[in-house]
Parts: sequence; C-alpha cells; structure tokens
Amino acid sequence: MSTTRFLTGITTTGTPHLGNFVGSIRPAVAASHTPGVESFYFLADYHALIKCEDPLRIQRSTLEIAASWLAAGLNPEQVTFYRQSDIPEIPELNWLLSCVTGKGLLNRAHAYKASQDKNLAAGRDADEGVTAGLFMYPVLMGADILMFKAHKVPVGRDQIQHIEMARDMASSFNHLYGEHFVLPEAVVDDNVATLPGLDGRKMSKSYDNTIPLFSSRAQLQKLIGGLLTDSRLPGEPKEVEGSALFQIYQAFATEPETLALRQAYADGIAWGEAKQLLLERVDQVIAPMRAEYESLMADPARIERTLLAGAERARALATPFIQELRHAVGLRSLVQVAQAAPTKTAKVAKPAFKQYREADGQFYFKLLAADGRLLLQSTGFIAPKEAGQAIARLQQQGEAALADLAGQLAVVAEVTAQDVAAALQALRADD
Repeated sequence: MSTTRFLTGITTTGTPHLGNFVGSIRPAVAASHTPGVESFYFLADYHALIKCEDPLRIQRSTLEIAASWLAAGLNPEQVTFYRQSDIPEIPELNWLLSCVTGKGLLNRAHAYKASQDKNLAAGRDADEGVTAGLFMYPVLMGADILMFKAHKVPVGRDQIQHIEMARDMASSFNHLYGEHFVLPEAVVDDNVATLPGLDGRKMSKSYDNTIPLFSSRAQLQKLIGGLLTDSRLPGEPKEVEGSALFQIYQAFATEPETLALRQAYADGIAWGEAKQLLLERVDQVIAPMRAEYESLMADPARIERTLLAGAERARALATPFIQELRHAVGLRSLVQVAQAAPTKTAKVAKPAFKQYREADGQFYFKLLAADGRLLLQSTGFIAPKEAGQAIARLQQQGEAALADLAGQLAVVAEVTAQDVAAALQALRADD
C-alpha cells in the first residue's frame, strides 16, 4: 500500500478550546490511525512570533497545546509530533524558497492584503505595522510543508491560498534545479463542525467567547451557564436552529442523544435543564482526557522529551533532504569539486535549452548554440509547465514546431532559420 503524508500545524498563541477540539484535534487524531497515512503534526512556534510578542504566552501556549493533543489521544509513536523551532532545516529551506518566490506572489497573500486594507481604511500608510515576518509568512508555511514532502494538508478554506503558494514555490524550485519537491494538495472538509461561542458567534480567541477545552467541571458549569439563550419560558417550544447550546451538544453527543434533545426542545425543555444536559455530555467526553492533561501539565519535562523525540524523527528526514537541496543550488564542498575536476570526462559542447523565471513572475526559455550564442528566445509563460511543454515540442518535432509556436518566440537578431533548425536537429540526434 502506498503511503500518503498528511501534515498539520498548530500555532502556539492561545489555549485550546472546545471548538479546536471538535474542528481540528478530534478529527486529526482519528485520521492518524488511518491505514496508509503517515501523519506529521507540529507546533508552529516560529509562526507564533508574527502574532504574539509575549515570550511567556508563547511558551505557555506551546505547553498547553502539546498537552492537549497528547491527552486527546495523539500517539507520538505512530505520528511525527514535533516543535517547529527544533528543526533548523526549516528556516534554511525558508531562505532557499524565498530566493525563488516572486514578490508579486507574496503581495497577493490574503493576510498581507488584509493588513494593508485595514491601514488604508484608517488613513494610514498601507504598510504601517506590517513586519517582514507577516509578509514572508507564506514562505515559512511553504517550508513547513515542502520539507517533509507532504501530499495532503488539511486546512480551512481561508488557508487554501497558502497551499497554492507552496505549490508555486515548489514548481519554481523544481523548474530551476530539478525535481525535488512534492506538490502538496489542500484538503478541505466542509463537514467539520464549527462551534458557536458563548455569545453565539463562532468560538474564537479573537472574540473572547471560548470555552477552554480542559476547564475544570466547575468552570465548565459556569461557562455553559452563561451561554446565550432566548427568553422563552419552560414549557414553550424552542428552536434548535441558531441555538448555540444545541450545536455544542450535537458535536459531543451520539445521534440518538441529539434526536432526544431535539424533541426536548420541541416539548419546551427549560434552559437550565438543557444546560445541565450539555454539561454532563461534554464533561463525559472531556473528563478522562482532563485527567491525562493535568498529569502532563504537571510534568513539562515529559512533554519536552516527547517533542525532542519527535524532532529527532523529523530531522532524520529533514537533514539529508536539506543537504540534497544545498547541493542542487550549488552550496557544495569546494574540495569535492577540486578532487573531481581532474577525473571528469570532458563533454562535447552542444546546443542546449535553458529555462528560467524573470522578476515579472513569468517563465521563459532560450536555446543556446554550442558556442553559447543565443539562437531562440521565448516570450513569457504564466506557468512553468507551459514553458516545459513548448520546449518538449521543439525537442521532439524540431523545425516543424517552430511555425506552431511562432507567437511565443521572439526574433533574435542575426540568427537565421537555418541556424535554429540545425541546433534542433543536433538535439534530436543526441536523443
């Protein structure tokens, strides 16, 4: 059975809440047990620096999130679970990718544009308060994904653009230096539940309306007691649509239990009774995990050992891969070059196609004669694949392809059609 790699990152800037558990942690832990799937989960503490300037908060969040995932059943022996900052190859890959990523691509990133739009709406300079970290965020995310050759990346719809940008970076690098990266695909599950918060809006740290995942039972009772409900009295039928209480219950209950509460709504259940049912149902799920969470939080060294062991597994893949990439771009030992030079067999010069990307973000190619003269120059292609297909046609069909591709080829002064035809013929003869 072929293995598919899934990769998920968790930014370390807050305390996990019930919405995180239902929308991310629970389905991810379940997916980690799928046959034929190799799962990578990492704590994105480098990314956290873009959003948070409180060192203690980042450290505390890293501890809480790691403990939450482990308590929820993530088995570090079955998956690769690591802290982003423990993998030094990732920032190095970040730099390699930044050297093949067009600024125009980053200009279109949603987070960057949103910051600019907010500034302009307030009458400020478009880039006020925008750090290079925020601007380069998609490149670091690309490095996270491409380092481990992830095939699938589960994301929300608002993150699809980042996966597409990672694909673009991988394609640009592969185009220049050969096939090294796997092109990742975004996985969007529209069936993943989104929980409402205490005020009825989406449960989010941004709205300060969350129910922390591992609240004590007393805290959980207090928070659930504060859930927003309407003014209908006991005995009056109640609507399940738009009811935050019902939606949270549904996310934790079985189908028969959900149907029973739906009927209770229709029969006019009192809000206090409904909240008590929700408390019992959520606590039934959370209580066993809460005990493990509290045990982990009381022993940070245990979590640290787990993360370092995960980093060791991750680096077993990252270290040789970054060496491969360093060699590909020319960051090589000079001693090896010097030793290899005397025994290297001299090659007869021949015509050659060269592919490259310009600052405008488009892809080009040119045909050089054996002596280095420019014989053929393309116009720009939007995608590297299109440029590669044009080269393939010229290599396979020779002079016959020139007429069909005339609109994508620029005239080169003092070069005759015979010169080009001869070079193409020489290439076909080598094949």
